Amino acid sequence: MSRSQLLLVAHGTRNPRGVDMIAALADAVADRVGPTRVAFVDVLGPSPAEVLRDSSRPTVLVPAFLASGYHVHSDVPKEVEASGHTAVSVTRALGPDPILAQVLVQRLDAAGWRPGDAVVLAAAGSSDPRALRDVRGAARMLSALVRTTVRIAYVATGSPRVPKVVDTLRAQGARRVFIASYLLADGLFHARLADAGADGVSAPLGVTDSIVGLVARRYREGARLIPAR
Repeated sequence: MSRSQLLLVAHGTRNPRGVDMIAALADAVADRVGPTRVAFVDVLGPSPAEVLRDSSRPTVLVPAFLASGYHVHSDVPKEVEASGHTAVSVTRALGPDPILAQVLVQRLDAAGWRPGDAVVLAAAGSSDPRALRDVRGAARMLSALVRTTVRIAYVATGSPRVPKVVDTLRAQGARRVFIASYLLADGLFHARLADAGADGVSAPLGVTDSIVGLVARRYREGARLIPAR
């Protein structure tokens, strides 16, 4: 059997910087694990089913999501089934993971955060309780590193919303409030954080050596689970 290819599946965005970031992540991962392709579950194509139909190679599908909600648990399996591909393994999502928490701290440091400043973890949000549970896990990981309670807020779906949490922290006496952007790539959601009233907003997680290594690790885990044909 030929070596498995990696299919990196992201949400999709109309922001070209976000699309470029996913492409850059795929290119960096390909340098470590070999052939890597990209698909999107929403907004733009190709879809996972389209990519899988285009190749008979064994494939490890890695969901490039920071929490496992509807897209991971429903959209991805439907796409795999619709493709008719018989040698696909689907890994767990990228987050939550200690690697991502470490990158969040690096991004906060670069934004000017200092120990003692309040931190809000800003996630896209979801109506899926499994995704919300994952975000809470990410907040606990970040809290352990910054040694303060990290408050959770959402950008698009769910509550509380980011500006509300920032205002609440200030009302409770926080002198400086920083937003940790729990978003993988730049786009509309990240742009909204600039108007949330914080003293600083970290950059999206983006492409780092450690995140590339995390994707590669997911790939290797999945490669061992590809069903025999």
